[in-house]
Amino acid sequence: MDSLIGLVVVVLVFIALAKLVRIVPQGFEWTVQRWGKYTHTLTPGFHLLVPVVQSIGHKINMMEQVLDVPSQEVITRDNAVVRVDGVVFYQVLDSAKAAYEVANLERASLALIMTNIRTVLGSMDLDESLSKRDEINAKLLTVVDEATHPWGVKVTRIEIKDITPPRDLVDAMAKQMKAEREKRANILEAEGLRQAAILKADGEKQAAILDAEGKKEAAFREAEARERLAEAEAKATTSVSDAIAGGDINAINYFVANKYVEALKEMARSPNQKMLMLPFEASGILGSLAGIAEIAKNSFDKSSNPPPPPPRPSAPVMR
Repeated sequence: MDSLIGLVVVVLVFIALAKLVRIVPQGFEWTVQRWGKYTHTLTPGFHLLVPVVQSIGHKINMMEQVLDVPSQEVITRDNAVVRVDGVVFYQVLDSAKAAYEVANLERASLALIMTNIRTVLGSMDLDESLSKRDEINAKLLTVVDEATHPWGVKVTRIEIKDITPPRDLVDAMAKQMKAEREKRANILEAEGLRQAAILKADGEKQAAILDAEGKKEAAFREAEARERLAEAEAKATTSVSDAIAGGDINAINYFVANKYVEALKEMARSPNQKMLMLPFEASGILGSLAGIAEIAKNSFDKSSNPPPPPPRPSAPVMR
């Protein structure tokens, strides 16, 4: 009997020591209650409590935590039904408020976040909800953080993980996107053909301009050559006319022989002439050539023996 009493005493002492000594782990805070009323908060480390009088109320995790938002259906402003889920990062900053200002912190936070997701997405069209995730996250973070502030909670981040439209709506969007891409491709192809036609026309224009410039330059040079040829012909004719006026019969023979030679050249170049008949005597051609030789000889003699200078007048004799 005494041993049984001793065992009971040892157990009671052990329980009293367990109630007396409390060690709070790192990253947690424990609230202390005296006769059921909150008095203070235990930070990480070693603490002593009065058994029976003081007790631990709530063990609050002070580390940043992740909360998965379950998937739910949301109706957008243009009456499209989409399925949305997300994730929330939050941290308790005031353990007393988190323990006594709300009955179930996690459940209350989830209900608040899901309600605001429906509110934010319900105010946006489907295209906006699919393309403006950052804007949705920013709006949710602002609203939820403000709502959870009285609970001693700081919401650090809210991310929408997935927004899934119905299958028929996805197929319609795919067809719309395909049609839009085909439209852009046709526009780009037409623009390319238009640009190619413009470049081709511009190239033909430049080629025509250059061709006209070339023809103009050729015509100018041909006219200049003809002008010089005419000047030379005029000088030759003038020289022959002067020789004829001076009584030189050989000049006439030279002129006629030159015309004969030119006529023979033209007749020889003609592609239709297979036979050449000479209706004049060979002595006429020889006489013409002799006249050419005589003119050349006389010109050479005049240049070699210039005429003597006129006599100088004699001076008068003085008497």
